Amino acid sequence: MKSIIPLCLGLLIAVPAQAQTGAKPNAAIKTAHTVDDGTVSRGANSVTEKQARAHIAKSGYTQVSRLKKDKDGVWRGMAQKDGATVHVGLDFKGNVTTGE
Repeated sequence: MKSIIPLCLGLLIAVPAQAQTGAKPNAAIKTAHTVDDGTVSRGANSVTEKQARAHIAKSGYTQVSRLKKDKDGVWRGMAQKDGATVHVGLDFKGNVTTGE
């Protein structure tokens, strides 16, 4: 009986502590990825403007400019690829898209 009491106390302490763990923020973008269908994912985006610019450049774009994070957490701006100026977007998953 005496060995059950410490076990019960341990469970009473551990269960509320587990319930208090919050949602994890989105992981940092690790690799460049281009999506051709023009869709981006909405979500909390912890990427800085400098990181967004570098990630878009790694995806093959140059002269990245006018980057702004919109209300959906998507970085949007202008860039050049293959000599053409295009609209680009970067979501929290690291997807780079072209178009509006």
